[in-house]
Amino acid sequence: MNEYWNIFVNGYSGYARYLWYEISHPSFTNYFYWLLLVSLFFFLLEWRSPWRKDQALFRKDFWLDFFYMFFNFFLFSLIIYNAASDLFVNLLNNGIQNFTGFDLQSSNPMNNWPMWAILLAGFLIRDFIQWWVHRLLHYSPFLWQFHKVHHSVEEMGFAAHLRFHWMETVVYRIVEYLPLALLGIGLYDFFVIHIFSLAVGHFNHSNISVSGYTTAGILGALIGIVISTSSFDIELIQDPEWYTQFGITLGCAALFSILLGPIMRKLFNSPEMHIWHHALDLPKTKPYGINFGLSLAIWDYLFGTAHVPYEGAHIKLGFPDLEKFPSTFKDQVLYGWRSDGRRSS
Repeated sequence: MNEYWNIFVNGYSGYARYLWYEISHPSFTNYFYWLLLVSLFFFLLEWRSPWRKDQALFRKDFWLDFFYMFFNFFLFSLIIYNAASDLFVNLLNNGIQNFTGFDLQSSNPMNNWPMWAILLAGFLIRDFIQWWVHRLLHYSPFLWQFHKVHHSVEEMGFAAHLRFHWMETVVYRIVEYLPLALLGIGLYDFFVIHIFSLAVGHFNHSNISVSGYTTAGILGALIGIVISTSSFDIELIQDPEWYTQFGITLGCAALFSILLGPIMRKLFNSPEMHIWHHALDLPKTKPYGINFGLSLAIWDYLFGTAHVPYEGAHIKLGFPDLEKFPSTFKDQVLYGWRSDGRRSS
């Protein structure tokens, strides 16, 4: 019992030290400033080339969403989540080991995989799990009351990605984090996957419209950078010159744009697809929602929940009786606990 108590306590103190170090040591290798940089990038895109040109840059509830960003990604983790997650991972692994004699963490085959394969598998598994959890948030009357916080957005922008009830973090992480951790996905792997997913999530909610050829080219450029710098255990080229690195990056960008451009919006989520997920008026055949993908769109096309009938830049967002939904952070956080659980949308 003392062992688990120490894990719980160390989870708090360790995360507190980590968070303070993140804030006090700006660099390109810590999450705090990655969050700020990714947010600033999409803020500038919305300012420079907005999809809905009549929408204000500082749209309705922008600052509320900005607060949610720091609360959900930092304060909540410090107060509750981080220590509990460390405890549950150890309890689950030790429980399985005591009953079956099988150690999931030390026995999983991913321990010997190269870094790029671990990251790719981790991203795909995580996104697939998140797709099902997202559907659950819509289908469960109890969980829907919490998920309403996210769907209370009336004007879409990148920061809307970050407006969600902390209860969602608990549900998502219990279902996704424990299996991934037990498969051997480490903290650094989580960091890389999470930064990429963060950028895609910001993109999906942002007030911009980008062609599939452009997004495919950006993806190709990122992969080109990884290849040319021999990152994540990819060692195809030894110590290339800068112009070779540039050529590889440019070549990958062009190749991906040509090959994936026509189907990119069927593979990855996009603002044009995700805005329909927030639509007030849902198809009569899908009253619980559509377009549940967080990063990838393929799950919706595979399972028949994809729906993009036309360019929907100006469709009305929300849910029935949205005007009765609280507008302050405190009341939104309390809403799910006060609700009787009946689904009104």
